[in-house]
Amino acid sequence: MKRLFALFFGVWTAFLLCSCASSPLQPYQYGPGSGATVFPPAVHSGWEELPTNEAVRAAALLSPQAQGLQSWHELAPSLAHCRSYIARMPPHQAAVNAANLHVTWSELDNSLARLEVLLPYLDRHPELLAEGFRWYRRGPDTGFTGYYEPTLAAGPVKTERFNYPLYKVPPDVRKGQSYHSRSEIDEKGVLQGRRLELAWVEDRIGAYFLHVQGSGRLLFPDGSVKHVLYAGKNNRAYLSLGRIMEKKGLLPAEEISMQSIREYLERNPDQISALLNENPSYVFFRLADEGPVGAMNAPLRPAVSLAVDSDVIPLGAVCLFSVPMPDKNGIQGKGGQLTGIGLAQDRGGAIRGNRADLFCGAGHRAEHVAGHLDTEGALFLLIAR
Repeated sequence: MKRLFALFFGVWTAFLLCSCASSPLQPYQYGPGSGATVFPPAVHSGWEELPTNEAVRAAALLSPQAQGLQSWHELAPSLAHCRSYIARMPPHQAAVNAANLHVTWSELDNSLARLEVLLPYLDRHPELLAEGFRWYRRGPDTGFTGYYEPTLAAGPVKTERFNYPLYKVPPDVRKGQSYHSRSEIDEKGVLQGRRLELAWVEDRIGAYFLHVQGSGRLLFPDGSVKHVLYAGKNNRAYLSLGRIMEKKGLLPAEEISMQSIREYLERNPDQISALLNENPSYVFFRLADEGPVGAMNAPLRPAVSLAVDSDVIPLGAVCLFSVPMPDKNGIQGKGGQLTGIGLAQDRGGAIRGNRADLFCGAGHRAEHVAGHLDTEGALFLLIAR
């Protein structure tokens, strides 16, 4: 194996000269994985290096098919986007500067370059991730949730059917300054008459979840589809509707999911306004022909792209994650263990500290997983040796 590993560095130049065609994103089809706990709970806080023999054992559980890929080589375009982002950073400046881990932007770029070289060989030799990288685990265990790209029926103008607006960024929004709250915008109509409406949707609850997810797809009556992407916010603190409903005794903590929240609101339409307005945060959008994109303004890949707190995990970083998945009934941890390669490509308003949000893609399966994924798992930063 050492001889094979040495071969990769012999073909470094040749590989970098090859052009890699960008393959379309595949539907999110995560596999159940091994079903076994891959890593015991983290004991220490901060960063701790995983012994190589344990990394070899974990790498053997990787499967591109489990992340909706035919081959690891399909990650090449995503790695290129990460490298383009990192190229704008000062190479010798710290990207991670913790008590027990110091990593520069140059080292992050080297890690992406190393992974680019290894991609053609990883399908048959996943253990190369253990031989070629140091695995630094973030402790305590990382909290994992999921997000997805919802599809909403929409119209270009207000009608009796489509009467809930999606707004573009108002020109008087100032970075870092609080703007009108959700209740002021939705209930008092402070943005009406300013020609800020991008489109109108028929589902108020769906519009709220679009704000939470940050991007989605709009399906218009003529059959055309537009991506609606995050463009800005009102700079007010995000409050989780699920946690609000738990505190009010409306839903038990163990049953909170996007699906259970929707079901409750649909059963109690008289409470919709009051509950939604408890979260003052509001998102503004833009329309695009392609998407979704993350904080690096690059396409997100289902079951690979992670939204992170970039003060903890720098954007563009190569990660490895292992998380128990929900089953078809939404029961957390009963859908097997997904151990995969992740790329830190996005941020989230509610993602702070030791948390990660897994992008699940579009469609019913993605909505199901994103709506029920709420657990703890292992998250590693992979740094080239």
